[in-house]
This record gives sequence, structure tokens and C-alpha cells, in this order.
Amino acid sequence: MIRANAIAKRTITGQLLEIAMAQSFCAVMITDARLDGEGAVIEYCNAAMCEMTGYTEAELLGRSPRMLQGPLTDQLVLQRLHESLEQGLPFQGSVVNYRKDGSTYHVEWNISPVRDEKGVIRHFVAVQRDISERVQAEQERALLARALNATNDGILITDRDSTIVFVNQAFEALTGYSAAELLGQPTEMLRSGLHEPEFYAQLQEALSLGHNFRATFINRHKSGGVYYAEQSIAALRDESGQISHYVGASKDISRMVQREMELRERANRDKLTGLLNRHAGETELKRNQLQAQNQLRPYGVILGDIDLFKQVNDRFGHVAGDRVLKMVAHVLSGKVRRYDHAVRWGGEEFLIVLSDASLGVAAGLAERIRCAVAECADPEVGRFTISLGVGLWEPGETEDDLLKRADAALYRAKHRGRNQVAIATGSMNMPLVQAPELLAQGDSLTFSGKSPDKPWTGAASP
Repeated sequence: MIRANAIAKRTITGQLLEIAMAQSFCAVMITDARLDGEGAVIEYCNAAMCEMTGYTEAELLGRSPRMLQGPLTDQLVLQRLHESLEQGLPFQGSVVNYRKDGSTYHVEWNISPVRDEKGVIRHFVAVQRDISERVQAEQERALLARALNATNDGILITDRDSTIVFVNQAFEALTGYSAAELLGQPTEMLRSGLHEPEFYAQLQEALSLGHNFRATFINRHKSGGVYYAEQSIAALRDESGQISHYVGASKDISRMVQREMELRERANRDKLTGLLNRHAGETELKRNQLQAQNQLRPYGVILGDIDLFKQVNDRFGHVAGDRVLKMVAHVLSGKVRRYDHAVRWGGEEFLIVLSDASLGVAAGLAERIRCAVAECADPEVGRFTISLGVGLWEPGETEDDLLKRADAALYRAKHRGRNQVAIATGSMNMPLVQAPELLAQGDSLTFSGKSPDKPWTGAASP
């Protein structure tokens, strides 16, 4: 009775398993265990197997699975399959198989041996899945990746949270990072910190609305330097119309930007002295004037003029005069603060624009320049001097007003004997030596120019 119940139970279980396999969406095939000669024979196949291959159950049963193979079936995979089954091991793999109509499909196998009570392999069960669509998608992605790698533009793809999911080889070359270093990282890792916050706010606003964004990005290279990239970013949408990814195409324009900067720099520089030219100096004046008006942050100017320079040119020639101009320019470049600007204002006249300066700071700088120039000596000309006028911006005046006051101070320094610094403060106009209370606002200095009753009379004799 017990044996009969066990047999009945196994029968019911077998029937249930058969029903389950018959209804499965996965293709299932069972063969016997023969591996020699013609190989195993199909003993069972479900409806999904028939649908995948195009054969009926009657056409498959009693046949070898080799009937599904053809010229494109990978023989190395079949060899590994045979070796695994001979050892009684399960096997996983994929190959190209052929349908009844001759068309191909990519199939993924999961094959397991079935043993009897004594451990002898009696059957093999193969659960199979058509992966043609997946393989095609992978091939298309690989083709797209090859195409993207063939372009000179750097391609970056991120998810909607700006996490990097793809870069091409040109983007690796542009940034200095490998794909392994970039994938999974936020795009913020490339930021240089040289853009204003408003730049990224505009970027985020455009992308959130699904608009394209095009701009010149200043990004940080892996080496620590910066590079300029003309970049266009567009949103990608999924089947439901929702933004799923962003794709950016970047072109390295660093050399072009560098050339433009060099050309602009050359256009702003005096060819002889290397200082800013008058046009660039006027730009700096306007910038400081605007800042002073908007933020009430005073700026200063120093006007300097080489004493008796016409006599230098007349006596020693313009070549010697050019040497003197360059020596004065060298002094100015070495004395000004890094955020101040030295300008060749015209001829032998120089201008220094001082940002955020007090009158004491400006006067102290002018005195240091005067002393340094007085120490200069040309092999042919000998020693020479400079006179300087200092002015500090006052609320309500224009940059022209300030220059006029500084120029008046310069004239006063010349009139009092040259080789002096004169300060213009409002309506007051006096030599530096007569205003020690102003020097107290800046560095502690000692006036060492020629006294008014003993003026410097010209260039030294050769």
C-alpha cells in the first residue's frame, strides 16, 4: 500500500512538473544522456521550445539538438559544452542557432545533468532563452561606442542626477582621466572653480526645462591645470517622455583661447616697455571708477614723468632714451602690488592705477618708485630721476577729475625742482616733504629727493 502511494505521488508530481514546464515561458528541452556518436536525442520539448525554433514537437522529438546548429554556431562553445557534460557538470553558455526557416537567433543555455537513484546520469535538461534582442542591443551599443570613439569631440553621458555613465576616448584625452576614473562620478569633479555660481544656475535651469545648453566651460584637468571646452549639452528622454540622461559634446578650444588671450595681451601692452598701453590703462581706470562708485571703495592714481627726458633724447639719441624708458618700466613693474596696474601713459609719462588704496599707501608707493628710479644708471646717460603726482578718488568725481588733480600734483613736483612726489588731496596740492601726516598713513619713509633750492639740472655727463 505504501509503495503504491509513493508511486502515485511520484506520478502526480511528474504530471505537475510536466504541466509547469509546458506552460513555462522559457524553452525547455530534455535529452537522453548519450554523448557519443550522433549524441543525445531529444525526449521532451515544451511549447516555448517549439515557438522559439519554429519546429513542431513531432519534428523535434527523437532528433539530435545538433539539428539546430549551423555555420555560425560557435564550435568552441560546443566543445566546452561537450567537455562539461562528459564530466557531469552543469553548463552555461550562448551560441547562434538556426530556426526551421533558416533564420538565426541567439540562444542562452543553462544545461544540467539529471541522475538516477544510483547517481548515474540519465538525462540532460536544457533551459533555453532567446537573447537575440539583448545581443542586438549590445551590438548596437558597441557600434555606437566605436562611432563615438572615432569622433574628435569629447562625448560625456550622465544620468539625470549628473552621474557619469559613459565617456569616449576623446573625453578621456580632454580631461586626463580614464573611463574607469570617471564612470560613476559626479560631473562636479571636473569643475575648476573659475565659473561664477550663476553659470551653473543657468546650466541647471536650462537642463531642467529640457533645453539645450551651449557654453565655454573652464574645467580642471587631472594634472591640476585648466582647459577650455566648447560644450553643448542636451537632454535625452525615455519612452514615457521623461528626461533620463544628458549627453554633452565637448571640443577642446584651449589653444584658441590661449591665442586670443595672447593677442589681447599684446594689444593691451606697450611694445617698448611691456607695460599696459594707454587704451588698457583707460579700461582699468573705468573699471576702478565703476567699483568706487558702486561700492565706495577708493582707488588711487600715480602720474610719473621722467625729468628732463627731452634732453636725454636730444643729447644721447632715442636709443638711449628707450633704454631709460625700459629701466623706469622695470622699476614700476617691480614695485606695484600684484593687483595694481602700471601703464605707459604716453612718451615719458607713466600711470599707476591702485585698487582699494589709501592715500598713505599710494604716497608710499610713489616715494619708493622715486627712490628706485634715482638709483638707476644707464652706461651712457648716467643717472636720471622722475617726478610723481599722487591722487586718491573722492566721492562725486570722475576718473578724469582724479587724473587732473594728479596731473596738477605732478606739475607742482616739477615746478618745485623735480625728483619729488606731490600729493593732491581735494583742493590741497602740496609736495610730499610738506605733508608728513599723509606719509603716516602709509609706510614710514624718508624724503631723499633734491631740495627745491638745488634742483637736478639734467642728465649726468658721460
